Amino acid sequence: MTKTPAYKFRLGLITATIWDNDGFYSVDIARSYKDDEGHWHSTTSYSHADLLNVAKCAERAENWIARQANAPK
Repeated sequence: MTKTPAYKFRLGLITATIWDNDGFYSVDIARSYKDDEGHWHSTTSYSHADLLNVAKCAERAENWIARQANAPK
């Protein structure tokens, strides 16, 4: 069975995916790119130009997770 992300968002080519593992959240941050044949792939290797969006995604993910911890049960 495939698990659905708790939350997912994108900034440019950078995507953050947040997973809820019974109240413990984990985050995957990946960069999308096209190969020479035009097929889309993702990687966890980032260029200098990607780093600001990686940082912003990490901050937004942390804020989203913090809101979940403070949400009424």
